[in-house]
Amino acid sequence: MSVRVRIPTPLRPHAGGRAAVALPGATVRAVLDALVAEAPALRPHLLTEDGSLRSFVNVYVNGEDARARSGLETPVAEGDDLAIVPAIAGGALEAPAVDLSREEIARYSRHLIMPEVTIEGQRRLKRSSALLVGAGGLGSPAALYLAAAGVGRIGVVDFDVVDESNLQRQVLHDTTWVGRPKLESAKARLGALNPHVHVETHSAALTRDNALELLAPYDVVVDGTDNFETRYLTNDACFFLKKPNVYGSIYRFEGQASVFWPENGGPCYRCLYPEPPPPGLVPSCAEGGVLGVLPGVVGGIQATEALKILLGVGEPLVGRLLLYDALAMRFEELKLRRDPECPLCSPKATIRELQDYVAFCGTGRGEDATPVEEIGAAELKRRLDAGEPLEVIDVREPHEWAICRIPGARLAPLGSLAERMHELDSARTYVLQCRSGVRSARAVGLLRQAGFRRLLNLRGGILAWAREVDRAMPTY
Repeated sequence: MSVRVRIPTPLRPHAGGRAAVALPGATVRAVLDALVAEAPALRPHLLTEDGSLRSFVNVYVNGEDARARSGLETPVAEGDDLAIVPAIAGGALEAPAVDLSREEIARYSRHLIMPEVTIEGQRRLKRSSALLVGAGGLGSPAALYLAAAGVGRIGVVDFDVVDESNLQRQVLHDTTWVGRPKLESAKARLGALNPHVHVETHSAALTRDNALELLAPYDVVVDGTDNFETRYLTNDACFFLKKPNVYGSIYRFEGQASVFWPENGGPCYRCLYPEPPPPGLVPSCAEGGVLGVLPGVVGGIQATEALKILLGVGEPLVGRLLLYDALAMRFEELKLRRDPECPLCSPKATIRELQDYVAFCGTGRGEDATPVEEIGAAELKRRLDAGEPLEVIDVREPHEWAICRIPGARLAPLGSLAERMHELDSARTYVLQCRSGVRSARAVGLLRQAGFRRLLNLRGGILAWAREVDRAMPTY
């Protein structure tokens, strides 16, 4: 039987820097005895010489003051939460061996007057480091706020260029950077925002070959990824390096945030989602859309969690999943527990090193592992002009169809395709098409399962058609 003991910020230096620890015991006294046995430096801060609880220390069991029950003899059970609450103001840790300039003191003055930060905490931020995996929707607000807060060293991993469609939500970039690397835009913007921070750029896709090397030098990792391969890779690399992984995800009007940190007693991402969904089942933001302000909210939460971790204050989202519904303007919190069967962070772990994440999340795990035959946009145009009996089936949504369409195409959204198969002739040749080719590849799989064989997938979707055939077509 174990009880989760929450250690307040002022006492963490005497407990190895830990914010929480799981300990055995049937009563509050037994749990505290186990705590001071494991961290002897805590004893004088909690107990008198005769073993009584010090008068300036309170203990709460599941939010209830133990003094209102049976004091130290209050019984506890498996999974209970025991919070130590000392009567100590502030909570700053030892000041790092760095100084703040006169300009920095003026810049961070609103931090310095907060008892949870003070000048010692600001020095700690200056000494700290954070790595942002991605400079897109989530990475943009997180990077801006971490730089503004004075985190001394900020790393950014990205290999993409700024696209006009990014600017609706990726506030790290602006119109003048369209077509240029996001890393260049990020470095320029963060440097202009706060010249006192050092920005390190890593122009690469995160892979199992470079992940450990890239993540190792940083204190905290902020996951701003937009695909499952990189998300599982980031989670696993953080676990092996014992780094806190500040997670965020967004889709349309909804967002999620948490901190995956098994080293601090919490679960990892695999505890929440042991396996990714089949390819194409969950659309990306590029396929499904996202409210422009949504990543600002979720990315701001990620920045908040990263700063709390670096400062050693508050209670991070370890073991908790925060859900945000922008349409309802509602936050909901779910409790997360470590999976006793987790292949990564449990005692029964089978994953001992980084994996092949493309294979783990790729088409080979889907319901149809047969390669999809594709056709390019220029080739499709040539064959249509030649009068070949091809019919284009557009599996996008009606609101996407209203933006742009291939002449002569038939609209049959992916979600209703199964119900409309009777409208199709298995003797005809169909070209399936969506925005970029992901949903249409899944549509090919669905039709194959129903017995259709004359199927082609438009490689690159309508974006490729606009790029190669009709350059006047609007894109999104």
